[in-house]
Amino acid sequence: MAATTSEAGQSIGPIVSSSHLADGAVPALSEVEFGMILSGHAFERWMVRCMTAAGEPGLTATEILVLHAVTHRGKPKRLADICLVLGIEDTHLVTYAIKKLEAKALVMREKTGKERLVQVSPSGKRACQRYRDLREKILIEGIAELGLSAERMSDIAHLLRLLSGHYDQAARTAASL
Repeated sequence: MAATTSEAGQSIGPIVSSSHLADGAVPALSEVEFGMILSGHAFERWMVRCMTAAGEPGLTATEILVLHAVTHRGKPKRLADICLVLGIEDTHLVTYAIKKLEAKALVMREKTGKERLVQVSPSGKRACQRYRDLREKILIEGIAELGLSAERMSDIAHLLRLLSGHYDQAARTAASL
């Protein structure tokens, strides 16, 4: 595990949130986990504040993710598909989000046969467009300063998806103990 060096040149060790977990077989994983914790919280704060700036205050990060998922490709979505794409096991969280988005007239539900489908409303589509415009103005320029190529960013995204699969499998194993 790479140690971090302070301005005074002293080694301060790895940056982790739980040193008792970093003393295992793969201590660098603790650094990755701490990075995921910080990134996850920062991303949620960003989504909420960006959507507020886009004119839709009061939405949680989950509700914003659901709105973007429903808006994706402009096709109505089933609850199960939204949950699957977002990796949310608790369907009641997505059901609640849909009800709140529907109350704000950002999505609409329709019954097709035995299924209820959710689709973005015109005001939901406009909110997502305003969010996108703000994202381009506020976030993209700063990310570009990192100097990461599109290919490298895709590699990082791929790694995160692989890690999520390992954590999901470990969660299933832990649940069976």
